[in-house]
Amino acid sequence: MAVHTSQGSQGSRGRGLGLGLALVSAVAFGGSGVAAKPLIEAGLDPLHVVWLRVAGAALIMLPWAVRHRALVTRRPALLAGFGLLGVAGVQACYFAAISRIPVGVALLVEYLAPALVLGWVRFVQRRPVTRAAALGVVLAAGGLACVVEVWSGLSFDLLGLLLALGAACCQVGYFVLSDQGGDAGDEAPDPLGVIAYGLLVGTVVLTAVARPWTMEWSVLGGSADMNGTSVLASLLLGWIVLIATVVAYATGVLSVRRLSPQVAGVVACLEAVIATVLAWVLLGEHLSLPQIIGGAVVLLGAFIAQSSAPAKPSDGPVAGGQGDAERELSARGTAV
Repeated sequence: MAVHTSQGSQGSRGRGLGLGLALVSAVAFGGSGVAAKPLIEAGLDPLHVVWLRVAGAALIMLPWAVRHRALVTRRPALLAGFGLLGVAGVQACYFAAISRIPVGVALLVEYLAPALVLGWVRFVQRRPVTRAAALGVVLAAGGLACVVEVWSGLSFDLLGLLLALGAACCQVGYFVLSDQGGDAGDEAPDPLGVIAYGLLVGTVVLTAVARPWTMEWSVLGGSADMNGTSVLASLLLGWIVLIATVVAYATGVLSVRRLSPQVAGVVACLEAVIATVLAWVLLGEHLSLPQIIGGAVVLLGAFIAQSSAPAKPSDGPVAGGQGDAERELSARGTAV
């Protein structure tokens, strides 16, 4: 009995720490848009801001890449996928989207990702999807219709919307790949090593796409306007690199390892709320009442979709991580 109590206590502490890390990640990621948009409006191309963000973070994480260089031969597909989807894809699509549509709207569209994870569960892992989860997808789609105000004749920036949807698709890869190997014990790939190499891969890809040698470097030496307040461009860039990238990715991947893609995805939905509030306060981006209601419905639908995802079978592919395994063991114990 004492052993079971101790294991339960450790499991609770682990989940509590995982939730705390997920919240820190949501806050850190949520602040990226409000810091990046003034730089974009000051004259930097969105892809150049993404390149600065990823390259700066890769430089900071370089010691971890050197320390875990064995990952290059052990898990090359994981590193390449994380770099292409979880780093380059998400960031490039998101920053390109906020250059055309409000930060809050871009993130609300991006956070259709928790519902899209169900597509991965149903069609890739071939696991059944509950009715409640399907309801969550319907709610998220309906909320999105309110966010983009479809009744106005689709006057919303269509390219900006498609870019935000692209970020949502890439974010599915981020959550799934962050969990890979999380239940392998000592053989699990080090999460900081995965992040470091993901950032390096992302930097290489974005260098070819963004062509940073054409950047207006002089913008970084001046100031940017944040809703009437002049802020040093270097300060905004420092926040984007250190907090919104290094801290955000580190805490995000660690939270997925301790929880699961489903649970971490639910908590990550708070990023949209945080970013919307910050954009409202710092950038003066006011959303209409239908857009606010629609955003709330998107988050509700994403929450229902993710929290209703079925627990992974013990002999199935890795998807849910430690949290689902513990729930399955708990259910077996109750049945006995």
